[in-house]
Amino acid sequence: MTDYLIVGGGTAGSLLAARLSEDPSVSVTLLEWGPSDQDEPRARSIRRWAEMLEGEYDLDYRSVAQARGNSGIRQARMRILGGCSTANTMITWRPLASDLNEWVSLGATGWDPETVLPYYDRLRIPISPVAPADRNAYVADVVEAAAKALGVPVQEKWNDGRLDSRAEGVGFFEVGYEPATNVRGSTSIHYLHDALSRPNLTVHTGVRALRVLIEDGRATGVQTSSGMFRASREVILSAGAIDSARLLQLSGVGPRAVLDAAGVPVVADLPVGENLMDHAEGLILWEAVKRPPAECASGWDAGGMFSVDGDPTRPDVLLHFPVEAWAVHAVTYGVTLPDTIVQIAPNVARPASRGTVRITSPDPTDPPEIDYGYFTDPGGHDERILIEGVRAARRIAEQEPFRSWLVREVFPGPTVTSDEDLSAALRATHQTVYHVCGTCRIGTVLDPDLRVRGIAGLRVVDASVFPAIPAVNPVGTVMVVAERAADLIRS
Repeated sequence: MTDYLIVGGGTAGSLLAARLSEDPSVSVTLLEWGPSDQDEPRARSIRRWAEMLEGEYDLDYRSVAQARGNSGIRQARMRILGGCSTANTMITWRPLASDLNEWVSLGATGWDPETVLPYYDRLRIPISPVAPADRNAYVADVVEAAAKALGVPVQEKWNDGRLDSRAEGVGFFEVGYEPATNVRGSTSIHYLHDALSRPNLTVHTGVRALRVLIEDGRATGVQTSSGMFRASREVILSAGAIDSARLLQLSGVGPRAVLDAAGVPVVADLPVGENLMDHAEGLILWEAVKRPPAECASGWDAGGMFSVDGDPTRPDVLLHFPVEAWAVHAVTYGVTLPDTIVQIAPNVARPASRGTVRITSPDPTDPPEIDYGYFTDPGGHDERILIEGVRAARRIAEQEPFRSWLVREVFPGPTVTSDEDLSAALRATHQTVYHVCGTCRIGTVLDPDLRVRGIAGLRVVDASVFPAIPAVNPVGTVMVVAERAADLIRS
């Protein structure tokens, strides 16, 4: 028996376990499906993120066929201590005030900027501007050209509060890493490892949660591949936007129609698994006159954001300027690539489309049914914004010094100019940015203290709690949620 039982040792779970176990009067148990990251060198270097993302720790989720989007996307979810913070590029943003204000409008009382933003200053991970030694000369040229083309400032800093009044700009990002060593800012490295010696913290790796035990309206434990674990105070799900929703549904907490179809008795009829959101990232490729140099922190070290619809506090497009192009979906689409290519990747920062995560049987080993619902919003917002992002990338390509790197546009191609033709090509080849969230959102599934409505002793703490997707890369927001959750739980 433990006081607090946390399911999932990922970005949120590792941080939360470390924070709760700071109180020696309580006991904390953390269950992680995968292994420890302590002896995995690929999990330490931010430069090796792709090796982790494509390696043996990836759950490699796939979606149902998409009516209007790319059906061939691999949704990486990491089964290892540190979770996705062991495998992403750690582009880390202070939450945007405009995003938090939107959360409040959607029912997340107490998640306003004044309350939440001080938690960003508590983060123990190193957050640094990309170091001069890691700044790629080619990427610097894209940044310079983008500032001219988009009419936005070059930002040397992003996380000092300036984006509260104008969330636009281009530049090298602030990244969760140690510049001198390239050690990534995962929550396992910078929170959990130092806490492992505490007598009140127990971490079990290689343990897969199967369902939450709910007795008389209260969560009392978790059934796992290694038996039953019990909690006297709370069970806390930190398994991510797909698996936290999946575990709740397997436990009888979810939409009645979904649970009835799966053969799971209904404990609480809640919209678990709805409101799935992701950033759809578009693709534009050029043949380059030469290969960019190799210097980088992660290889995705710079980019920008700008508003399309006129509110400078709410960016509509987020751009990434990678060192090496990633063009798998273009090849699948039938594009023949030259030997040397470069890329700009614009994504839909505030998508209006919503998807679902659903179980299809009571068997916890059956994969969930994931439907992103890409580009299905009735007003066509997401489609329009992605097209605007690619048109912006084309304007950047017309400006020096980026223009001198380029031979020709390879994809979508210079003859693809109409909205209809651009939309067809971009929707067929877009990629995820691995930012799935929102499936256990505050305001419907959870109360503002992250407690599951109608079930005592059960909370969710991870990206699934987001009422709306942040316009920026969300790892910083996930960590802020976990920091605040520790205070909410202690209180």
